[in-house]
Amino acid sequence: MKCQFCENPASVHVTEVVNFKKRALHLCEGCARARNLIPGANGPQLDLKALLSLIANPFPAAADDGDDAPVAPAAPPPAPEACPACGLTLAEFRAEGRVGCAHDYDALRAALEPLLERVHRHTAHAGKAPRAVRAREWQKQMKAAVAAEDYEEAARLRDLIRRAASEQ
Repeated sequence: MKCQFCENPASVHVTEVVNFKKRALHLCEGCARARNLIPGANGPQLDLKALLSLIANPFPAAADDGDDAPVAPAAPPPAPEACPACGLTLAEFRAEGRVGCAHDYDALRAALEPLLERVHRHTAHAGKAPRAVRAREWQKQMKAAVAAEDYEEAARLRDLIRRAASEQ
């Protein structure tokens, strides 16, 4: 198999499956190194952003200077420097994995929203109710189930209440 950018034999093969569609990229070692997909002698490790952008758009538009080499994708807009309240920077958040204060969500929103969406599948926190609140709600539901003569549901709720009480 030949490289998709030159006529050399392909030795780097990248496959991505998105929405049940398979996309493959086949490159020679030189083209893969030029696009930072494999590390040089003492260069950076795997450049995941370059890999994903190349898979998404394997044949970007050529530059106007007549060169047939692909043009690198444009850099994303810069993220805010730091939170005005606590001074947390995006680099510190990435290293620590925790925000410093409630204001960080507003200050670093552009960087945090995609991460929260990917991890939690939502960007608004719904939270959980404490066990005591859930147990009171289960008791109300159990009384309603007994009144409706749904004894199987009432027994299930009774067992939940007992389990919650024994865990405390």
